[in-house]
Amino acid sequence: MVKILKNVRVIELGTYITGPAAGMHLADLGADVIKVERPGTGDPFRAFKGGLYSPHYQTYNRNKRSIALDTKDQDDLDVLLDLVAGADVFIQNFRPGVAEKLGVGENDLRKVNEKLIYCAISGFGQSGPSRDRPAFDTVAQAASGFLRLVTPITNPRVIGPAIADAITGQYAAMGILAALLERGETQKGRRLDISMLEAMTHFNLDSFTHYYSVGEVMGPLSRPVVSQSYTFECSDDKWIAIHLSSPTKFWEGLLEATGQQHLSEDPRFSERLERIKHQDDLIEIFTPIFKKDTRDAWCAKLLEAEVPHSPAYDSYEALEDPQAKHLKLAVKTHHPEMGDSTTVRPPYSFDGAPELEILPPPTLDEHGDAIRAELKSGKTG
Repeated sequence: MVKILKNVRVIELGTYITGPAAGMHLADLGADVIKVERPGTGDPFRAFKGGLYSPHYQTYNRNKRSIALDTKDQDDLDVLLDLVAGADVFIQNFRPGVAEKLGVGENDLRKVNEKLIYCAISGFGQSGPSRDRPAFDTVAQAASGFLRLVTPITNPRVIGPAIADAITGQYAAMGILAALLERGETQKGRRLDISMLEAMTHFNLDSFTHYYSVGEVMGPLSRPVVSQSYTFECSDDKWIAIHLSSPTKFWEGLLEATGQQHLSEDPRFSERLERIKHQDDLIEIFTPIFKKDTRDAWCAKLLEAEVPHSPAYDSYEALEDPQAKHLKLAVKTHHPEMGDSTTVRPPYSFDGAPELEILPPPTLDEHGDAIRAELKSGKTG
């Protein structure tokens, strides 16, 4: 695939997820992303599961180069400033004020590169009463109103992946791309500020629209009830997911696939609004039915009846699905020190060609010598 951003250089002082995720999205599109890390320890995510190459770190740092620099050391800071001078984008996700203390605030970097796109990611924004509060994924989910939509109503506990971190990284990358597009016309740099709170409230837009439009406070079951979405366990202890949405033909297909056509005459289920009101009754009826056969058998029946469905895969299954294999979603990488690994390719296919060549996440300072050599030769300046 053509590396769309092959002429874009990004300097990333990112840790954990939000900053590295933004850098990864740009790297996946072909940008030269240089990850600047603390000597000795690097990104704290490296050591999340021992060593300096945890799966947490690997997830958000492929297709990058690593250099270890201590910004408190003037020589190292000079190297960083030289890198910035030849860069297009700078990404940091420190708490407000920290970048300035490290000598990498916007004003510091603007002195060496007026056209720089400076992206500052924070938890709660660059100003306001919560400006200096520490923030991680769960905090942002909760503050944005999203956590209540994905938390069990009884015995509440945090579940699911670090979605606020990942979403913020995606929004940051999108904002950076917009700024780069504008700079192609104006030749002027931009400062992009984005917080986890702002990103997640926007991501949670549907919830706010319902509240301000019709006064509805959504909960964990609001969407699946209206969309008529279900998950059932099958006889082999595997799960299947079904999403009927609003077309009547999908409801009728479900009845056909399960042999429950008589339910169409039941006044509780005769039309969609009634099915919404009585979803608990439907779940009670269909739960023992789906326990009578295997997941594969039910998938075959639902496919025949053209019911929107999928096996509810675990991670060890999803990339083995025939469609996932056809799309070549799983790709292999090889690191000379860390060995072989498998990851998921970027979702883009430009002109019909997916990107199948993924560089493995770098070890700490893996490219330090090479990057310094490039600076001396003028290749990055």
